[in-house]
Amino acid sequence: MKRVILAKLFVNNQDEALEFYTKKLGFEVAEDNKMGDYRWLLVRLPDNKEFCTNLDVAKTDAQKALVGRQADELPLFSIETDDCLGEYKTLKKRGVEFEGPYGTGVLMKDLYSNRTYINQD
Repeated sequence: MKRVILAKLFVNNQDEALEFYTKKLGFEVAEDNKMGDYRWLLVRLPDNKEFCTNLDVAKTDAQKALVGRQADELPLFSIETDDCLGEYKTLKKRGVEFEGPYGTGVLMKDLYSNRTYINQD
């Protein structure tokens, strides 16, 4: 094994999630393909081409129950930055919700309240 390259995130609506991740967070579309009735939608940070997040529609009751709670109250993943305070201010202006800051890190919420930790390296 070499590295993690993909994480799945259950969402209620792919278009809403895509708009949030691209317009508010600055992610880019890595793939957006239809496979019959299934939409394979991957987003990634522009400078992190080896790791993608699959924005996948929750279909079953169990999957729907996970939307916004995939890591419960903890961060689903962490993002490294060179300027945490600058990222925080920029994203806050775009309407992104936060908990913190905590020193050189902040806890960001996505549109479903999944948490992501942003930390200055």
